[in-house]
Amino acid sequence: MTIYRQQLGGTGYEFDGLVDLLGKASPRRSGDELAGCAATSDAERAAAQLALADLPLTTFLTEEVVPYETDEVTRLIVDTHDAMAFAPVSHLTVGELRDHLLEVAARADSADVLAALAPGLTPEMVAATSKIMRNQDLIAVSRAATVTSGFRTTIGVPDRLATRLQPNHPVDDPQGVAASVLDGLLMGCGDAVVGINPASDSPHAVSDLLHLLDEIRQRFEIPTQSCVLTHVTTTIDLIEKGAPVDLVFQSVAGTEGANRSFGVDLAVLREGNEAGRSLRRGSVGSNVMYFETGQGSALSSGTHLGTGGRPVDQQTLEARAYAVAREFDPLLVNTVVGFIGPEYLYDGKQIIRAGLEDQFCGKLLGLPMGVDVCYTNHAEADQDDMDTLLTLLAVAGTAFVITVPGADDVMLGYQSLSFHDALYVREAANLRPAPEFEEWLRRQGMADDVGRILPVDVGASPLRALGGAL
Repeated sequence: MTIYRQQLGGTGYEFDGLVDLLGKASPRRSGDELAGCAATSDAERAAAQLALADLPLTTFLTEEVVPYETDEVTRLIVDTHDAMAFAPVSHLTVGELRDHLLEVAARADSADVLAALAPGLTPEMVAATSKIMRNQDLIAVSRAATVTSGFRTTIGVPDRLATRLQPNHPVDDPQGVAASVLDGLLMGCGDAVVGINPASDSPHAVSDLLHLLDEIRQRFEIPTQSCVLTHVTTTIDLIEKGAPVDLVFQSVAGTEGANRSFGVDLAVLREGNEAGRSLRRGSVGSNVMYFETGQGSALSSGTHLGTGGRPVDQQTLEARAYAVAREFDPLLVNTVVGFIGPEYLYDGKQIIRAGLEDQFCGKLLGLPMGVDVCYTNHAEADQDDMDTLLTLLAVAGTAFVITVPGADDVMLGYQSLSFHDALYVREAANLRPAPEFEEWLRRQGMADDVGRILPVDVGASPLRALGGAL
């Protein structure tokens, strides 16, 4: 194992291998401190970042963060690495890659260059680069990268921001769910997906919700996709029974062990992808997978140890989850950035930084990346922090965000964004809904010619039937 050394201010620092170096170079966060892999001082962190900046990118192809022999995510990363795509940057160090990305971001052909580079970058390379970048660097490169996907709407189009309409209900009451759907639609939300976290994971309850959402979609001819966020194996079974499944959902993480704690492996995910595609329900594309991730998931399940039994920092493991996601050409991927709690991201500053890191890493690796801008009630964060992160993500070109009634998810018990927040950021950043959904809104008299959401009298809207049923 290589010992990395760095002098700073007359003091010498040593880092015991790549795993230790990556952890000590991470911006401060409570999860890494909990895991025991964080720097013990700002000086040690700065020294680690200097050492990391001088590290050749080829190091990541020879020194593993999680052993190849024991982890199928590592095997996926190594075995699918595109050497030809990597060739243009293979001579660079981590610091030089940062400089190269910022230079590319300023070019007119930045989207094409970054798309061609994506298969040649490993998650560890991307995570390492993010650790030595300022927030504005992360935003600039994220904005330059364009990644699109499609099912009934097209996600990730530049200058557009899609939204997940999340109509969760504490007891999966159909009337309550429908009321939230109506509320969100009237404010122009739902073009990424209408997605429910079910209170019950029973196949019967999930099937009922799928039929409810599909009935609403078909009745009002809404160009969007629905999803009930149950376990992938439940969805596979429901597909076999003829349920109206659009998207196949699963939470994923960056180690084989963490995915096993979710009850999945790559083979199960592959089966879910094939089952979803077999239905051919999309109209503008065939991307059917929806993945959620979040920094700290491996640590929370005790599956965060890497080479030499050392704890791997949570941001590097999060980037590895994106390698899992991109293997299946998903429609949607989002980090639920502050959902796990202050044990992993302590306050608003850490949540904001993590959201920008995840956006950068996901897009640079070729994913249609979104963010659930959120926090738990016991974190040192508030809605002002979420306003800041939402605005920064809009500038960074995030593909979609999650919206719930009143910004308060009464089923999951956490704070996210409201439908009104989506109105704000689209107006402030001059962003429009997904093109197919925008055209539908315009036909309903709910949007003007430039995609701006208009006040609607439900009684005069084609949606009045849904409102009347409530």
